[in-house]
Amino acid sequence: MVKLSNTEMRKLDDAARAGWLYYVAGKTQDEIAKDLNISRQSAQRMVALSVSKGLIKVRLEHPIAKCMDLSVKLKNRFDLLSCEVVPSENTDTTSNLGLAQAGASEIERHLKSDQPKVVAMGTGRVLRACVDELAIIDCKQHKIVALLGNMALDGSASAYDVVVRMAEHTNAKHYPMPLPVLPRSKKEKEQLQSQHNIASNLALAANADVTFVGIGNLGLNSPLLLDGFITQEEQDELQKKGAVGEIISWAFDRNGKLLDCKVNDRVASTPLTVGSQKPVIGIAAGQEKIDAILGALRSKMINGLITNEYTAESLLSLD
Repeated sequence: MVKLSNTEMRKLDDAARAGWLYYVAGKTQDEIAKDLNISRQSAQRMVALSVSKGLIKVRLEHPIAKCMDLSVKLKNRFDLLSCEVVPSENTDTTSNLGLAQAGASEIERHLKSDQPKVVAMGTGRVLRACVDELAIIDCKQHKIVALLGNMALDGSASAYDVVVRMAEHTNAKHYPMPLPVLPRSKKEKEQLQSQHNIASNLALAANADVTFVGIGNLGLNSPLLLDGFITQEEQDELQKKGAVGEIISWAFDRNGKLLDCKVNDRVASTPLTVGSQKPVIGIAAGQEKIDAILGALRSKMINGLITNEYTAESLLSLD
């Protein structure tokens, strides 16, 4: 971590104080300016800085009627245990705004339980954003386990692994999965998974009390391809077989059926239970992920969903 100068630290301290006065104490910017003996413009800049630097976490707590209605409709249509729909930006069909905060709120709800829990985590951009939004919670009673490995084909680490980062926020014991997301062959996968520590982690993840996963698309902008986890040849095979999405790298079609393909032969991730009675919550939104989310819902590998208004309306409009 880059060490900040004393001047930079004081600037952040002032921003945090201004953010607290605005968002927690409920003071106006004029009142903050008076309290801190600064101009109104400076107060406005400091409040904005407190949010941009993550010093203040802003969450929408008021239930919006339209979003609640969409949540109920999705829950009923796909027989979900839970569903939350956050507001969308009208002009941006790819926006993930609000997902991280809603995801963090749901994760925190489970972490605040006094009863020890095993929390299983997938990986990806959205889940990493959720973890970055978490409050600092001391919950040593819980265990956090990865559902999949954190290495690409060339041995490089994934930039979106979340288990270690989440442990930093919670002080909980954590169990990363020290293996490639996709080993080079089915035989290599079986050899790796037979190792004692990895087999123990897989068993722990498979029996988690609550599971959080992202839902990836397998179109032209497939993160699995762009991030170096699969080859172009494998991407082409997925396209021919009708792949639309993946959950912890397990590829499926629009009806939620896992595909007979080279990628699924190599996937070393924890298999997800179809129709689990425990919460398995998918977090995803956006135009390019609609077919993937639909397939995930139909697969019954997830029974909870956090998405946005635009995506919810699109899902409900499909047959």
